[in-house]
Amino acid sequence: MIVRCWGARGSIPVSGPQFERYGGDTTCLEFRSRGGGLLVIDAGTGVRRLGNAMLLEGRRDCTLLFTHAHWDHIQGLPFFKPLYTPDLRIRLGLCPARQGDMRRILDQALRPPLFPIPFAEAPARVEPFLWNGDVLEAEGFRITGIALSHPNGGLGYRVEEGGRSLVFLTDNELAHRHRGGAAAGDYLAFCRGADALIHDAEYTPEEYPARQGWGHTHALDAARLAREAGVGFFGLFHHNQEREDAAEDALVERCRTFLSEPGDPDCAALTQDWEMTL
Repeated sequence: MIVRCWGARGSIPVSGPQFERYGGDTTCLEFRSRGGGLLVIDAGTGVRRLGNAMLLEGRRDCTLLFTHAHWDHIQGLPFFKPLYTPDLRIRLGLCPARQGDMRRILDQALRPPLFPIPFAEAPARVEPFLWNGDVLEAEGFRITGIALSHPNGGLGYRVEEGGRSLVFLTDNELAHRHRGGAAAGDYLAFCRGADALIHDAEYTPEEYPARQGWGHTHALDAARLAREAGVGFFGLFHHNQEREDAAEDALVERCRTFLSEPGDPDCAALTQDWEMTL
């Protein structure tokens, strides 16, 4: 599989030279299977650039999943050009028990006066389907879900193909169990042996105590999970909106110093042009 990041920022998009290397777009990941299947997770502002790339490629179908409905994960959808392409099919995965009714939420967010074109009237062929978050076969991938520890709920993902796997747990607070969230041991089991783990790492350990309960994790807690789960690569994600490039560099170095024992995973913070082949 090929995994591409189109946005790694958390909470709100940012701009300016101090954010150039890690980028300012909010959450969007693309997965390409060996057979050409296209899976998209989250439609933050990064999905705009992905949509442009899809149309240049002549792509006419994809599967779209969401982690949850907070604004930074859906705010790019109105500017996702494939949504306005009549011959394009978007399979929209819905898991109401863990992330709320995404179809209703999108209907509410994309309608006048908030946006001129109602989501329900978008020209693309949007095909919602229900799944329970356990196992989904789509686009050549085997996808499993786990409840996120985050206000208002959410769904994390393990995406597998041909014996390789990547776990995506953004907006997940490891040190505080929110209502509906999984236990710490469940996250460890879910991540066990993955080739890569992309995890929320919004805070430094010093910042976290004043923000406990906000739904995000400090980077060393996420690094500890990566070590204990025996993953091959740990990617810091959901970069704080105030975290400039130099400060993110310093946070990555702290994680690399922590992950310096034999067998520890490689470590980097995702940029909005990051790509990995598994």
